[in-house]
Amino acid sequence: MSIYLHSLATALPPYCLNQSDVRDRAALIFRDRYPQFGRLSRTFDTAGIDQRHSVVPMDWFSQDHGWADRNSAFMTGARQMFIDAAQGALIEAGWRGADVDCVVTVCSTGIATPSLDAQALTEMGFREDIMRVPVFGLGCAGGVSGLSTAQTIAAGLPGAKVLLVVVEACSLSFRADRLQKADIIATVLFGDGSAAACISDTPPTTGKTVTVSRGHQKTWPDTLQIMGWNVDETGFGVVFDRSIPDFVKTEFAAATDSALKAANLNHAQIDRYVCHPGGAKVVDAIEGALHLDQGSLDAERSTLRRAGNMSAPTVMFVMQKVIDAGQSGQMMACALGPGFTASFLPFHVSKRAA
Repeated sequence: MSIYLHSLATALPPYCLNQSDVRDRAALIFRDRYPQFGRLSRTFDTAGIDQRHSVVPMDWFSQDHGWADRNSAFMTGARQMFIDAAQGALIEAGWRGADVDCVVTVCSTGIATPSLDAQALTEMGFREDIMRVPVFGLGCAGGVSGLSTAQTIAAGLPGAKVLLVVVEACSLSFRADRLQKADIIATVLFGDGSAAACISDTPPTTGKTVTVSRGHQKTWPDTLQIMGWNVDETGFGVVFDRSIPDFVKTEFAAATDSALKAANLNHAQIDRYVCHPGGAKVVDAIEGALHLDQGSLDAERSTLRRAGNMSAPTVMFVMQKVIDAGQSGQMMACALGPGFTASFLPFHVSKRAA
């Protein structure tokens, strides 16, 4: 059974933060409290990021915030990003909210119970019998894993219209109280954003045909310390190990080979890898691990430059950029996230009919 991507939409929150302004604000906050900040601050200029977007304005980051305050800002900002991305995807697909049979919501940067899909149910026009599948904890792998989950549901429910919405508000995890290197790096890299996709087993009648195949995951044992959250009274505290680029160099190629084999593909058949740009060093490491030409992951670097690392939705921004640029053929989406996990999704983009 073929499963089709009918649309892909992205959305950003209202506050645009220039990287130079973030660096200057971080200096005011950290300079006198964290002796290593001067050395680490150089990464603001080498991270390959010009700007990020946030659900809160710059002044918010100079104030003290606890768990309740952070999650309140998440509920407001993430709900709106959910609606913006979801409505964009539905409009592009020619669907209405009432047409959606199942909504998969991926998020790891806040807690919403009832989940975001329920929070937005009335405004989106979802039916009362919609199947809601909220997914938490996938981190940066959530975009690819979410697409895989939506594909699996569409394949198991013939005729169903599945809406995937991926939302992250990473900026709200900013911490000035722990004074750890990971918090500085998170301040350098992370932004907020959302993406949505409409998926079903019915081929689209217009535009390109994008078929989405079954996904694949690889989780390495004894790697829980590489990436994730520590949770305390103040909020989420990022776990972001310096070993990630080296881990990619040594482990990612074999994991990719396993994903290709599971999809009955090989490296030579892939016209484009579509990767989550976790950071400039990670993109370089992926190119090296997969023996790609240096600089070939241009859409990844462009996305990182424009919006930073938004965690889960970032790879869908890259995917949209690649498809909109007119690239076609056999592709493989891939991302790394907490677990430590690599997530893969094969998809094929046909050339637009003349």
